[in-house]
Amino acid sequence: MAILECQKVSKAYGGLLAVNNLTFAVEPGEVFAIVGPNGAGKTSLFDCISGVSPATSGVIRFREREIQALRPHRICQSGLARTFQTTVAFDSQTVLTNVLVGSAFGREGENPFLSFGEEAQTAALDALALCGLAGRQRAIAGQLPVLARKRLMLATALATRPGLLMLDEPFGGLNPGERGEMIALIRDVARTGVTILMIEHVMKAVQALADRILVMDHGLEIAQGPPSRVLRDPRVIAVYLGTLRPMGEDSEPAHA
Repeated sequence: MAILECQKVSKAYGGLLAVNNLTFAVEPGEVFAIVGPNGAGKTSLFDCISGVSPATSGVIRFREREIQALRPHRICQSGLARTFQTTVAFDSQTVLTNVLVGSAFGREGENPFLSFGEEAQTAALDALALCGLAGRQRAIAGQLPVLARKRLMLATALATRPGLLMLDEPFGGLNPGERGEMIALIRDVARTGVTILMIEHVMKAVQALADRILVMDHGLEIAQGPPSRVLRDPRVIAVYLGTLRPMGEDSEPAHA
C-alpha cells in the first residue's frame, strides 16, 4: 500500500496550470525523486502536498487519508514533513532551540508555549545526532555555513518524526564534496525507515539515491520509473538537453 498517492492533481494560478492532472504514488521506504527544468511545476506540486498552497483539483492521500483540504500544520502533524529550497531557521536562536521548536510544533499533544516536553527533547536530540549536529547544539543558527544550515533544516523536519520527508533541492548551493556528505546523510535517513520524496536537479545525486523518478515539464508527467530507464528516455533527454544525446552521470539539467 502506497504511503502517498496523488490522483489527477492540478494546481492553477489564474490562467497558469502549474500542475496538470498529475498521478503517481510513493511506496513506503523508497526514495522517490521528482525532476524537471525550470517552470516544470515541481515546487508547486510540493506546495499542494504539504498544504502550503492547496491543489485546485484532485485527491492527495497520505497513509490512506485524504489531506488535500488540511492546513499545513495538520499535514505535518499527520507525519509528513518538508524542507525548502532556501534554508530557513530562527537565525538568532541556537541549533538546539530550532530543532526543539520543530519537535514540539510538529506533533499533536505538545505545548511549546509552556515548555518542551521530554518527548520533544528526545526527538530533537535524536535528529541532531542523525544529522551530525550533536556537537553544535549551542551554535547560533544564523552563523552556520550553508551545509550546516541544510543539516539543521533537515534535523528540524526529522524532529517531527515523519513517516515521509519531502526535500526540496537539498543539494542546491553545495560544492561536490558537500554533495557527497549530503548523499550520505540522506541515505542514513532512509535507512531509519523514513520514506523520502525529493525534488532535485543534480543528476549524480538523483542517480545515487532514487529508487524511482518522476520527470515533469510544464506541469505534466513526461516519464516515470527507475533512473536507469527514465534518464535514457528520448522525451526526457529532449526536455533537458534539446538533443537525443544520452544523459550521463555528469549531466546536470537547468536549475529548477
